[in-house]
Amino acid sequence: MITRRSCLRGVAGFGLLPLAGGALAGQLEEPLGDSVRSALSSAIANAAPPVPEFPSTEARLAYLRWLQAMSTRLMRRKTSFNERKEFLQTVWYESRRAGLDTSLVLGLIQVESAFRKFAVSVAGARGYMQVMPFWSRLIGDGDPGKLFHMQTNLRFGCVILRHYIDRERGDLFMALGRYNGSRGRAPYPDAVFAAQRHWQWRDLPPPAGERS
Repeated sequence: MITRRSCLRGVAGFGLLPLAGGALAGQLEEPLGDSVRSALSSAIANAAPPVPEFPSTEARLAYLRWLQAMSTRLMRRKTSFNERKEFLQTVWYESRRAGLDTSLVLGLIQVESAFRKFAVSVAGARGYMQVMPFWSRLIGDGDPGKLFHMQTNLRFGCVILRHYIDRERGDLFMALGRYNGSRGRAPYPDAVFAAQRHWQWRDLPPPAGERS
């Protein structure tokens, strides 16, 4: 069984140290009002394929440049190009669907699971975004095994993070702490913010004469 501690050993490869204290924690089960439960259930219900849609050719080309850059950065973690493409396309789709910065989600995944699909923490959190199984009961179909499915895990993780950001009124520091079960403590949010910098990307489109 892969624990979060073993997964976090890989974080050092990106220049981060494993977290102390809150590293092995996870989301805490809290009472949800009926309206919140309904909204979260609705948010994770649509399992449409994560196929990007673009308003213009330039937007599509910008996405392809991002995909190429991120694929190169992820190569050490995922050697298969097709696996990297599917993963990054899904992260891009689910993060934007939830109104999240894609680089923040990638930074969180790096810290939580070191990009390991089947990571399991000692607290029982599962998958890329280390989603606690109780979420399947609260807002899903009750089957925590599905949290190892890539899109399902990323869908749950992004929806949960969005929920915490809304609860904290946009305060990312507090929301990340809540996601990790270490609300108000700095090590986990600081690690995610540090990891996020590795995945930030500034688009530099090619000169006009080289555009297709």
